Amino acid sequence: MFGLRQFLTATAVTVVLTAPAAQAETLGDAMIAAYRNSHLLDQNRALLRAADEDVATAISALRPVVEFTASAQRSHQYFENAGARSGLLSVVPEDATSTSAALELSFQLMLYDFGRSKAGIAAAKEAVLATRAGLVGVEQQVLLGTVSAYVNVKLAREIVDLRQNNTRVITQELRASQDRFDVGEVTRTDVALAESRLAAARAQLAAAEGDQLVAREAYKAATGAYPGQLSALPGAPRLPASLDAAMAIARRSHPDMIRAQHLVKTSDLNLELAKANMKPTISLGATAGMYEGTSSITSDYNAASVGVTARQTLYAGGRLSALYRKALAQVEAQRAALHQTRVVIDQNIGNAWARLDVSAAQIAANIRQIEAAQIAFDGLREEAKLGARTTLEVLDAEQELLDARAARVQSEAERQFAVYNVLAAMGQLTAQSLNLGIPTYDVTGYYNAVKDAPATSFQGKALDRVLQSIGRK
Repeated sequence: MFGLRQFLTATAVTVVLTAPAAQAETLGDAMIAAYRNSHLLDQNRALLRAADEDVATAISALRPVVEFTASAQRSHQYFENAGARSGLLSVVPEDATSTSAALELSFQLMLYDFGRSKAGIAAAKEAVLATRAGLVGVEQQVLLGTVSAYVNVKLAREIVDLRQNNTRVITQELRASQDRFDVGEVTRTDVALAESRLAAARAQLAAAEGDQLVAREAYKAATGAYPGQLSALPGAPRLPASLDAAMAIARRSHPDMIRAQHLVKTSDLNLELAKANMKPTISLGATAGMYEGTSSITSDYNAASVGVTARQTLYAGGRLSALYRKALAQVEAQRAALHQTRVVIDQNIGNAWARLDVSAAQIAANIRQIEAAQIAFDGLREEAKLGARTTLEVLDAEQELLDARAARVQSEAERQFAVYNVLAAMGQLTAQSLNLGIPTYDVTGYYNAVKDAPATSFQGKALDRVLQSIGRK
């Protein structure tokens, strides 16, 4: 949708040998690194795969369950005073030992459950779709955080440059004040004022350098590496022409809205499942076995049986009714959450659009402020040379110029971030929408491999290929 991969090639530098051209890191490069290295994305992709398995689990309820049972038992019985109870017609042994073994194969198949399985499968699929939308939301969070980190690093560097330049200018002013003091044109007070401003400028420079270190750490946390040379920020992506148009897109495509819609459907299906749990089930069962025994009353035999079983819970202490009422309450909760999500999305897009307008207005005002402050500073400095202005007035004018330039840099950074914040509020800040030019995570790959509940021992190769492709084998 929007192309961000713009590269800036530096001029080759010749020392002894010609060094290769250095390439500045772009915002697109930072986003790609964040997309590939984000542990938060890895976590939520794993949660999505877990939700995919819930579909397989639900589908397995429609399939037969075949179980194999093998058992062996040896028992020994000892009878005290057995001889005293012996008679002509019966003899009780002093002890008895018996051995038995059994092999059984059982088969169970649900024939009809009045919609339980159907509702469970549909609910699991809706949960998968909701989790996918949640993953998109996390992706937006990661990419927006990367934009913030990138912009903050550039802002911190520019502020450091301004503070360093300010320190140099005030150092020159201090030297000029000292020279004028030496010839008696100014008093010691003027020199002290310049010294005070220089100390303050150095303190501000130290704070700016600290902010730069903090910004570097945030950048590393977002992308996995410290920033190198950063290129200029790219041109702003194209946005809708109006707030209403942006809001319409957000209501339609924002991942939070999509997730909330699927959660409402999931709660409706869970309500159907709670109703179905109050109804009977009909299942088919079959058993075949081989049995061996060595006691006097047991002999070897084989047996097989088949039958249909109907089960109905008549009373469960109110548990089923409580689960139904809970599901009904969850339906109401999810519907209210859906309406609240729309309110929050509207608010976020409105706030983001307002910040964009404000930052644009601030930049225009900052430009005019810089122009006026520069004229004032140049004039005061020349007048001070003639003795018409004091050192304090010159220092104040220089500080106003510095503040204006810093405000311009801050406004530019805020505007750049505001553009991407609008995209995020619309639900359009994704690797695919931004056209980063990299393979993106396939949310359907693992689902398609497991949705039919394959047995790993028979269809493990397909799963292995999917797990290999996502680096989780």
